[in-house]
Amino acid sequence: MATWTSRGLRGSALEDYINHTNEQYRNKGLALIQKIPTPITPVRIDKEHRHITLAYFDQRSTVDYIGAVQGIPVCFDAKECAADTFPLQNVHRHQVEFMEEFERQGGIAFLLILYTGRTELYYMRFQELKRFWERMEKGGRKSIRYEELDPEFFFTLKNGCMVPYLDEIQKDLDKRE
Repeated sequence: MATWTSRGLRGSALEDYINHTNEQYRNKGLALIQKIPTPITPVRIDKEHRHITLAYFDQRSTVDYIGAVQGIPVCFDAKECAADTFPLQNVHRHQVEFMEEFERQGGIAFLLILYTGRTELYYMRFQELKRFWERMEKGGRKSIRYEELDPEFFFTLKNGCMVPYLDEIQKDLDKRE
């Protein structure tokens, strides 16, 4: 059972950048994307400091973010990777299944991966994730090498804190046509 003190609930620079970006997109009327809170049940609370010190997950979460961009349903998950190899264990089966169902309903699903060692972001289209996932399920690599990724979908932070993922969504849409 995962708990509040597990790695999954620590603060993330990438999520802070995405939250800031989402606020900017909303203010400009470009997109309405919300962070999906992970439902938890507190087990231990530090009453003096009014902090939860231990909790457990009520249910599996789906993805980190969901919303709409110019009328198009969008969902995505944010991941960070220190090495040039992204372990597929960082993505859970229920997330892949949710993203697949989301795409079947006409939405766009993707991962945003921050390669912290390179300070580069990668927009991984769901179809690409699915291809790597199926390779793993057939007994292949359980990770994705940096060199295997589509160079067209690498990008960097804008103004030091904006994650311009709308540009990447446009590229994704263009490839689907």
